[in-house]
Amino acid sequence: MSVTGFRKEKDSLGELNVPAEVLYGVQTQRAVENFPISGLKPWRAFVWSIALVKRSAALVNFELGLFNDREVDGKKFTAKQLAEAIAQAGAEIMQGQWNDQFVVEPFQAGAGTSHNMNANEVMANRATQILGGQLGQYYVHPNDHVNMAQSTNDTIPTAIRLGALWRLEELLGALKNLQTALETKAKEFDPIVKSGRTHLQDAVPVRLGQEFAAYAKAVERDMERIQRSAEGLRRLGIGGTAVGSGLNAHPEYHQKMVKKISELTGIRLTESDNLFESMQSLADAADFSASLRTLAITLIRIANDFRLLASGPSTGLDEIRLPAVQPGSSIMPGKVNPVMAEMLDQAMFHVVGCDTTIALAAQAGQLELNVMMPILGHNLFEMMQVIIGSVNAFTERAVKGLTANQEKAEGWLEKNAIVVTALNPVIGYSQGAALVKEALAQNASIKELAVAKANAGKLTHRDEERPVTADEIESALSDLRKLTEGGISGVSGGG
Repeated sequence: MSVTGFRKEKDSLGELNVPAEVLYGVQTQRAVENFPISGLKPWRAFVWSIALVKRSAALVNFELGLFNDREVDGKKFTAKQLAEAIAQAGAEIMQGQWNDQFVVEPFQAGAGTSHNMNANEVMANRATQILGGQLGQYYVHPNDHVNMAQSTNDTIPTAIRLGALWRLEELLGALKNLQTALETKAKEFDPIVKSGRTHLQDAVPVRLGQEFAAYAKAVERDMERIQRSAEGLRRLGIGGTAVGSGLNAHPEYHQKMVKKISELTGIRLTESDNLFESMQSLADAADFSASLRTLAITLIRIANDFRLLASGPSTGLDEIRLPAVQPGSSIMPGKVNPVMAEMLDQAMFHVVGCDTTIALAAQAGQLELNVMMPILGHNLFEMMQVIIGSVNAFTERAVKGLTANQEKAEGWLEKNAIVVTALNPVIGYSQGAALVKEALAQNASIKELAVAKANAGKLTHRDEERPVTADEIESALSDLRKLTEGGISGVSGGG
């Protein structure tokens, strides 16, 4: 019976008004009323993946002969019609229809029962429509048919794994673009020899290209970590039902579900070798999250290096110039800030925070189930979204358009007294340290000072009293690029 704007539905707790035109039902409505917490809604990956599980289950259960013909309100439906209607509803959701019908936020009942029932009710009502019925008529039942051979306890962890794998290639693609952009800049900047810095103090020379090649390699290594950790997500525990025993599921259900999901998506998947462990543990998701956190740490470091190298320009390092994408101040005319690097920092701080939540959720499992799955899944999908979006923006609007200020970089190197390190094999550490102290006091270059002292006979070889010649100083310091290539400068043979 319907009232204006609503229809009445009933569950084990009694009747409740549900908005007349929505695809979800009474249990979803209870969750909406019970959890008005943040206004957040499930990520698309979570909607896609739960629909995938239920679409696959309908097809598998029909193949196993578990659907029966059904009569409702005098209308008869074959087992095949029921299964195909559910599968069609699932396919529609996977294609992006009905997203607005998934309304339960992440701060909900433990394990994700509300999200699971949201999917069951939406698919049951949509399948009913496909079969010619009205919303709330339930020619297809949310629990008996859509949720057949399933429990929240195995569908939700399976959906979390599948949702992450669904976006894996997109994530890796964003990182590959960043890596490629950094490698391109590494080649472009390779001719520029600049001052290295350790402890934020002057150090021996490096090439700007070497710095950028190292950034590219760090991103590549993080991609490898992500790919490695994603392998654990491929192991599905669907079919464990409530506690891992597989109660109410056909003995072949687990194997056939893994195969069916792989066939529908093209995602490489494996069967769980212990369904009880798959129910108890969220370690695979925590491992994957940790690899994203490690990536975030790398990206924070790179973003902060960009900010430092671009500092100034008049009173900072000013060795690189980031694209000017927006004015930097509401009060200081002409100011331009490294906004894309600042954005990346903030995005990655958020990713690290999401990982902390996931770690806390993963350790909170008790006995046969971890009930903290809803917030774990939400944060995992949020991490992936934030990384994809921020990395793409940073690559396109910062990395690809940045330029090097060769004059400033080489100018700082000329003033760097630590190039004296190249003279260590010739004059030794102690005389080198004295040269640095004197060069800094006189605001003189190491090369000029060392040549002058050599001409005056005031420098000797490291292991003997023989004077060092100006030619030996010139040879060691003549080509600063050689100092970026390793080896021992100014020494040949054993003389």
